[in-house]
Amino acid sequence: MKKITLIIGLLICILPFTASYGAKKEKVLSPYFFVQSDDSSIDPFPLLETKAKVDIAGVIAEIELTQVYKNAGTRTIEAIYCFPLGTKSAIHAMRMKIGSRVIEAKIEERATAKRIYEQAKEEGKVASLLEQERPNCFQMKVANIMPGDRIEVRVRYTELLVPEKGIYEFVFPAVVGPRYTERKEKEAQTSDRWVKNPYLHQGQEPPYSFDIAAHIRAGIPLGAVLVPSHKVAVQKERDRAEIHLAPEEKKGGNKDFVLRYTLQGEQIQSGLLLYPGKDENYFLLMLQPPKRITAQEVPPREYCFIVDCSGSMHGFPLEVSKTLIKGIIQGLRQNDYFNILFFSGGSQVLSPHPLAATAENKGKALAMLEGEQGGGGTRLLPALQQALALEKREGLSRIIVTATDGYVDVEKEAFDLIRKNLNKANFFAFGIGTSVNRFLIEGMARAGRGEPFVVSTQKEAAQTAERFAAYVRAPLLTDIEVAFQGLGAYDVEPPTLPDLFAQRPLILFGKYRDARGKIMVSGKTAWGDYKKSILVSPQLADGGNVALQYLWARSRIARLDDYGKVGADVKGEVTKLGLRYHLMTQYTSFVAVDTIVRDTGEVVTVKQPLPLPEGVSDYAVGEQGVMKAKFAAPPSSTLAMADASREAGGFYQKEETKGPAQIYLIGGMLPAGMTMEEAEKTLSPVKGELAQLFQEWALTKAVVLLHVEQGRVREIQVKSYQGKGYKKEALKRVLQKIAFSPSVKGTIELELLYL
Repeated sequence: MKKITLIIGLLICILPFTASYGAKKEKVLSPYFFVQSDDSSIDPFPLLETKAKVDIAGVIAEIELTQVYKNAGTRTIEAIYCFPLGTKSAIHAMRMKIGSRVIEAKIEERATAKRIYEQAKEEGKVASLLEQERPNCFQMKVANIMPGDRIEVRVRYTELLVPEKGIYEFVFPAVVGPRYTERKEKEAQTSDRWVKNPYLHQGQEPPYSFDIAAHIRAGIPLGAVLVPSHKVAVQKERDRAEIHLAPEEKKGGNKDFVLRYTLQGEQIQSGLLLYPGKDENYFLLMLQPPKRITAQEVPPREYCFIVDCSGSMHGFPLEVSKTLIKGIIQGLRQNDYFNILFFSGGSQVLSPHPLAATAENKGKALAMLEGEQGGGGTRLLPALQQALALEKREGLSRIIVTATDGYVDVEKEAFDLIRKNLNKANFFAFGIGTSVNRFLIEGMARAGRGEPFVVSTQKEAAQTAERFAAYVRAPLLTDIEVAFQGLGAYDVEPPTLPDLFAQRPLILFGKYRDARGKIMVSGKTAWGDYKKSILVSPQLADGGNVALQYLWARSRIARLDDYGKVGADVKGEVTKLGLRYHLMTQYTSFVAVDTIVRDTGEVVTVKQPLPLPEGVSDYAVGEQGVMKAKFAAPPSSTLAMADASREAGGFYQKEETKGPAQIYLIGGMLPAGMTMEEAEKTLSPVKGELAQLFQEWALTKAVVLLHVEQGRVREIQVKSYQGKGYKKEALKRVLQKIAFSPSVKGTIELELLYL
């Protein structure tokens, strides 16, 4: 009777796909695929080009970003474009150019700037509005672009370049990846609505041209200059270099531009910079850290690896992540302990308790790692909560390592959770992919007193695993304290310095009253106490160091806002800083308005579609192009008992029933237009053979990916399974007997249950 109840329960209904970003009917705020309209009067791609000029002088980069908009349609439009910048970018100027007219933007409180923009739009004036949605994500609006209009918007910002192991890196983020969210559209705040953005399908080139040119004036003879992300032409002479994007990279705006260079003799430009301002004086201290010395006795550690297996990680990003985690696990010592938690829409864990880093346990972990393929949502917060709740090895320091592309909109909530659990672990964050959410990756590490890493290739993954091992073996400098003598220093950022893991300079911003005195830094290293003294003299004051005031303000804003507690009342102070220093913040925006009123007629709003970052698949956006369904079973059914057992971390043992055990198709991801009934019918001829294999391997459940061409299964992958194991070739021989319609192609996911 129980068996009959189960079958009836399985066949009761078919639920529509609940995509990575939630069911449509619930109107979850989420990205979506761009669909070309038949209305040729509206230009759906108003962004014509985006380009950047980068001027690096010493350790400070000044960037001018230009966006060119043109209306190729026959109706007036408002263009909306979402784009990223660096997390530490101090945006201090914007101007708009219409023909020969140039309009300098004003910094205003966010609500005021929006009112000015909306009024200008109603009056028929060309206007532009730049708003910060996240510290690394911005939204540009340009109103009243009439047919044939060409409008340029230029944004200027400043960044500080901090070398690691003598390597300087400048990153120009090129595209915002799609963000996973569970926020209901009707409940979402205005600041979260940018997530609802159109995307092109994987493999589609950006519809706008992309260009970047960089000029380096190091002041010290240059060593190597390279760009691993794009093809470039480099002209170098002594302490200067010119870098230009190659013509074939015109459509290269779907991945971050990464520029790296070194100075001869492995020098770094550490030291003290002073800026004598009109009202206040500013300083920047970049202090060379001590050399890394490996401790003789390194205590054992417990590692918990949190691996993102969501849809946006499907394919190349997840393979990079596997290489990284594999390298770290293989490097663990026998007296270390570890565990792995995989997460997407749900999660699964290797073991309910930490495992000793034996060869056997490492093998189990790597086998489970290889079985993951990627799919579903990115539920980061539940994964962090589950990792923190896992059984801990008493007496060992715990290190939590998260590998993800960061395509979520719960950054501050994640920082909050980490800050509340600092007594339980140190947190290291690895950003995986060509255009990761650096705000999340850097913020998690900063909040968790660890280190951030960004890994975009397999080669970098192996190298980064080695870097990580060196960092956690022994910090370079701990218990860091800074004292000032005679300088009259105040408003120092950050107020306290965390332990230094990476071989990069200590960074300290502040204000001073008198350019005379001494800065003293002390701490502890693996070989003993560390002390360093820096003399301050009036000769160091330089009026050309004007960028220091922006960098100081950006550092203060970051501490108050970017990494502050969720819901903390920092709006007043951040707004005051933004207005005083003419800086973009969460609460201040740039707005530029033309003085000429034109008869624009009806204005149509167009959201510029974004390309998916290179290496990211359509799985990142969700349901368009695929259909995911699941058969529902009553809570009292055997299926529900199996699911409950799985959630508890165990394997379900089937009750003895009359009749032979069978294979049931209980879920999957199918090509658009194919129903679960059709998939069930197609699978039926091989169910008997599958049941025999599942019985032989003691499998209770498996999720299998079929790679189909012209209706035939060419390759298979096992995404996950519950049981003792399986033999891929044997499973492949059976599944290749399945015959789909000749028009079927792509990847099909089948979730199989053996009862």
